[in-house]
Amino acid sequence: MLENIHWLGHASFRIDNAQVIYIDPWKLKTFKPADLILVTHAHHDHFSPDDIKKIAGPETVIVCPFDCAGQVPGQVRSIAPGQAIQVGDVRVEAVPSYNTNKPNHPKEHGNVGYVVEVGGQRIYHAGDTDVIPEMADVRCDVALLPVGGTYTMNAEEAAQSLAQIRPKMAVPMHWGGVVGSQADADRFKRDAPQGVEVVILREE
Repeated sequence: MLENIHWLGHASFRIDNAQVIYIDPWKLKTFKPADLILVTHAHHDHFSPDDIKKIAGPETVIVCPFDCAGQVPGQVRSIAPGQAIQVGDVRVEAVPSYNTNKPNHPKEHGNVGYVVEVGGQRIYHAGDTDVIPEMADVRCDVALLPVGGTYTMNAEEAAQSLAQIRPKMAVPMHWGGVVGSQADADRFKRDAPQGVEVVILREE
C-alpha cells in the first residue's frame, strides 16, 4: 500500500502513480517532474516557491489555499476546506487543518489537509493540525499524520486521532527536521490502536 508513497522529509511527500504528485515539497534532494503539487498552507516549511519551481513545468497543476495562490506562476487552483477538484485521474479533497490549543494555525486561516484519491487508494495528508472533530469525517486507506508537537499534535495525540480516522495504515511525519525526533515516530507507532499498521518511512 505504501510502495508509491515517498517521504521526502518533514511534511513533504511524493506519490508516484500515472501522475507524479507532491505534497508540501520543501528542501527537496531529488527533482522528479511534477504533474500535480499540493500545498497545505503558507508557512515556509510547507510552501516553498523555490522548490516548486524546480519540479513544476508548464503543464503542472498547483493546488493551494487562497493566500498562497498569487505567489507562484502557472496553473494554480485555489482551494478551501470542503472543496474538491479533479486533476486528470486524481481526485483531491481539501479538509480542515488547524490548531485547537496553539496560535500557529488558526481555523479561520483556511489551511487544509488533503485526501488524494489515486490508483484506487485514498491517502490523507493532515497538514499542520491538532486532533480536530472533522477527522471523524475523513475516509482513507493511508493517513500521513504530524507527530512532532509544538506546532501540531504530538505523537500521543496523533495515535489517539487514529481512532477517529480509522485508516488501514498510518505514517508519521513532521518530525526529524524542524521539530520532533525518531522517538516521536516510535512513540506514535507504539501507541497506535490495534488494527492500524504504522510504518515509519525512511527519508528519501
